Amino acid sequence: MSEAPVKKVAGITKESTQAMIDHAMEIYPDKAKKKRAPHLAPNEGEGACVKSNRKTVPGIMSARGCAYAGAKGVVWGPIRDMVHVSHGPVGCGWYSWGTRRNLVTGVNGVSQFAMQFTSDFQEKDIVYGGDKKLKTLLNEAHELFPLAKGISVLSECPVGLIGDDINSVAKVASEELQIPVIPCNCEGFRGVSQSLGHHISNDTIRDHIIGTREFAEPESPYDIALIGDYNIGGDVWSVKPLLEEIGLNVKAVWTGDGELEKIAATHKVKLNLIHCYRSMNYMCRVMEEKYGIPWLEFNFFGPTKIRESLRKIAEYFDDTIKEKVEAAIAKYDPIMQAVIDEYRPRLEGKKVMLYVGGLRPRHTVNAYADLGMVVVGSGYEFAHGDDYERTSVEMPEATVIYDDASEHELEQFVDELRPDLVGSGIKEKYLFQKMGIPFRQMHSWDYSGPYHAYNGFPIFARDVDMAVNSPTWKLVKAPF
Repeated sequence: MSEAPVKKVAGITKESTQAMIDHAMEIYPDKAKKKRAPHLAPNEGEGACVKSNRKTVPGIMSARGCAYAGAKGVVWGPIRDMVHVSHGPVGCGWYSWGTRRNLVTGVNGVSQFAMQFTSDFQEKDIVYGGDKKLKTLLNEAHELFPLAKGISVLSECPVGLIGDDINSVAKVASEELQIPVIPCNCEGFRGVSQSLGHHISNDTIRDHIIGTREFAEPESPYDIALIGDYNIGGDVWSVKPLLEEIGLNVKAVWTGDGELEKIAATHKVKLNLIHCYRSMNYMCRVMEEKYGIPWLEFNFFGPTKIRESLRKIAEYFDDTIKEKVEAAIAKYDPIMQAVIDEYRPRLEGKKVMLYVGGLRPRHTVNAYADLGMVVVGSGYEFAHGDDYERTSVEMPEATVIYDDASEHELEQFVDELRPDLVGSGIKEKYLFQKMGIPFRQMHSWDYSGPYHAYNGFPIFARDVDMAVNSPTWKLVKAPF
């Protein structure tokens, strides 16, 4: 039905890519150049060709987020039946609310976005401490939303700097309110990126939540949990029905549209399916070591990877599931081929550059290939070495790989490679649109979606086609 990603791109060699990297770094002082050089390299096809998970070089404009962003914006924020408290000044709490489009089923009269509070730190709170204010907030939140199953408390930078003890406050409040009040010490200044916030949150779930509940329904051999899917644009609502169609019981979702008590009972499932490896692999390893639950990374972007992932999932189960998987593939292959037949003629040979977080710089490569496109550059904001090991296998040889890229580097690479589409985040969006380059916001699907699974691929293909082939780009004259 579709072809594997292109492994060599005409005109791109190891030498040409290295020359492009060297040119981009000419502007840097020697010290900055020495530090950035290991983070930029031509793809070697195997292994991690760049260094990662290092502190951003001072003065280099980074697109990274902070530990608080990784905890609040990624892991905790999407849980639908909890109140989430950003403990600190209002700015971080406001910005983290709803910006990732983690859609939720309505609860407590709130729909679309989960319940968010901020303690709105003022100068007097910095001077005298915010513990009393936090205690008052927790009581008020519980009074306003009595059906909420729990409360998370996520600390912002000032809380760590002044030494507020959110753990003690949360412990007392949990006893008084008779619900879980979970402290997460995720001050933004900790670590090198939002990746540490993921890790801290995983540890907090391990210490306070997992194993504290049981599922109400009887166990079955087909019970699974969906890990690391945050329901961006409704992705969970596309993935979950497909998994159920092949006979699996999705008992819990971590954490998009997730429910606290089901997350707490996940230690009873038979398999964890992980979508975003970077943000949730820690908990999968914990559950494997402590409860013996195997885990599998899957990829539901584009029909090629959906088909491959479904068959990998089926290997963990009996013939009943295997037969249902083959039936689902036979059902959806013609539908996906019709989508490809519609859009591929207009997208064949178009070049894409990606710079996102999490998993998309490698997971979406094959989805673009399904449409006849080729990814000529890819990188992550906050990846680790194992992410780049996986990426090198997916990407064509000698194409540029970049870690924690600066706006200057991305601009230079785009100017040199002239991609037909850039897929990145909101911080890069308007720069490239002003350059006359079609753009898709790959953090939140640019207010579209879902993009996952069979229901998502037609939307993905439509959005890519609209971006690349819009006649408006002929009216844009780049100012540089």
